[in-house]
Amino acid sequence: MRAVAASVALLPLLVASHGSPEGLLRHHFQESENRLLLFSGADTEKVDPRFRGDDGASTQDAERGLGAPRTLAPPPPAWQLDWAQGAVFYQVFVRSFADSDGDGVGDFKGLIAKLDYLNDGDPATATDLGVEGLWLMPVFESPSYHGYDVVDYERIEADYGTAADFERFLAEAHRRGMKVILDLMVNHTSSQHPWFVESARSPESPKRDWYVWRTDDPGWRQPWGNGPTWHQKNGAFYYGIFWSGMPDLNFATPAVRAEVKRLADLWLERGVDGFRLDAARHLFADGPGDQQNDRPETYAFWRELAAHVRARHPQALLVGENWTTTEIIASYYDALPMSFNFPLASSLIDAVAKGDASAVAYKLDEMAQLYPSGALDAPFLSNHDMPRLATQLGGDPARVRAALQILLTLPGTPFVYYGDELGLVNGPGREDQHKRTPMPWDASPGGGFTAGKPWFAFAPGKETVNVAAESADPGSVLSRVRRFLALRRGSEALRKGKLTLVPGSPAQDGRLLAFLREAPGERLLVVHNVTGERVVDRLKVGAASLEAMEVPAGAGARAVEGAIEVELPPLSAAVWRIRR
Repeated sequence: MRAVAASVALLPLLVASHGSPEGLLRHHFQESENRLLLFSGADTEKVDPRFRGDDGASTQDAERGLGAPRTLAPPPPAWQLDWAQGAVFYQVFVRSFADSDGDGVGDFKGLIAKLDYLNDGDPATATDLGVEGLWLMPVFESPSYHGYDVVDYERIEADYGTAADFERFLAEAHRRGMKVILDLMVNHTSSQHPWFVESARSPESPKRDWYVWRTDDPGWRQPWGNGPTWHQKNGAFYYGIFWSGMPDLNFATPAVRAEVKRLADLWLERGVDGFRLDAARHLFADGPGDQQNDRPETYAFWRELAAHVRARHPQALLVGENWTTTEIIASYYDALPMSFNFPLASSLIDAVAKGDASAVAYKLDEMAQLYPSGALDAPFLSNHDMPRLATQLGGDPARVRAALQILLTLPGTPFVYYGDELGLVNGPGREDQHKRTPMPWDASPGGGFTAGKPWFAFAPGKETVNVAAESADPGSVLSRVRRFLALRRGSEALRKGKLTLVPGSPAQDGRLLAFLREAPGERLLVVHNVTGERVVDRLKVGAASLEAMEVPAGAGARAVEGAIEVELPPLSAAVWRIRR
């Protein structure tokens, strides 16, 4: 075990500018529009001021060129997100989850029929996952299968059903104790959105400045690849960081910012519990490559939106998609109460794939140093943009189980991608659809997903990797996930306690990932063996006695001379309650 004993409190963890073409995307907001001095909040004196309701007119705005600090109107209340601390979310692609009418496309009626699998509302049962939140991938009207190019932010995608279907789904999820957050894609729209159609019509269009236009192509390339970010239409060029079918909105325009806030209010008033903020790093750009990421104005808008939401809906959750380093993710807590933890996801998968958890220990220590106190972390393992967890781990169920066990014992708010709890692999192709295949509920031709032909082929292995088969197998990935979800729900220390890494002997460095989870009245020792071999090690933590909470066959622990000697089978996890 890596010799790091830092205390990691992770729940507590943790343009159109009006100038030259070269400055076209850079816009200095008018003082009355853009002196955004309010920060997200939690409510204790020990919490970073950004997470209280303080008037946050800070030197950071001045450093970013957004004007000198000054006092504004009373700040919004602190965030009220205790419900999210320690909860587990499940990511759903509605199109691929369950089809109710035989057209091969998942829909809200199908999702409603499967809600008891996710959470049946009865804490005494063990047949559901018991997740406490759902993240729905795009559900707004869109011309594409994936929905990330929106043509109407106020309407539900017709393939998924009606507004009434959505309302019923929301009520049924809430009745079972699940919160619901929606994908909110406001970095860009579809090129078919009426706003863009009007904007492209003429330089004199009243919506011309809702998008970013210029008369020439500066030749910028994407920050993650070599694709172009300027696209020609009607004798001019517009900015779209992803592709020509997704033109970026111009957040330098006050009307755009106001419209995004109105849309957030609309859906929160309709009953949703928050948003996953797609492509959160890219609202503004100054030039090619990395100059299209993390601009000062981007942070400023997210502070503006967060202050707006917090004033009206302090219990609403905003989760940023910031696919970047730990240091940059930490900087987004200036504005947003939660961000997905991409670096930790990579470290977790590498640890199980390579049998060495040293990088996980390092990453947890790095987060403790960089994340502000009070920050809500969103750990995960894979999502719709990445190869599935099982694919990254070679289709090995034991390694998939091991990775999920680690995830579900970490602080923060873990997110599980649909199908990962089964060990579902990618389809055989490289296109994104192969990461988003239909959910296999049973081994029938339609997989229990549809009575018709599915919109896309099932991933390989449906005959054994399905809900029915794994529910009947106590050793399956699904059964193990259910056990660890139940363990988490029943433990305040696992849900909301601090994490302290526990070092082992140098000879076993990296083979075990061991840590304490501590909350008032409860102290747990959690140990993960990430190797394919049995490991015996002496951990540098004392205990008078140990009570087994979740211990696999062949594992054991005993207190010896101010330490705890543990033995774990390959790719296993164990949790003990420490008695003093």
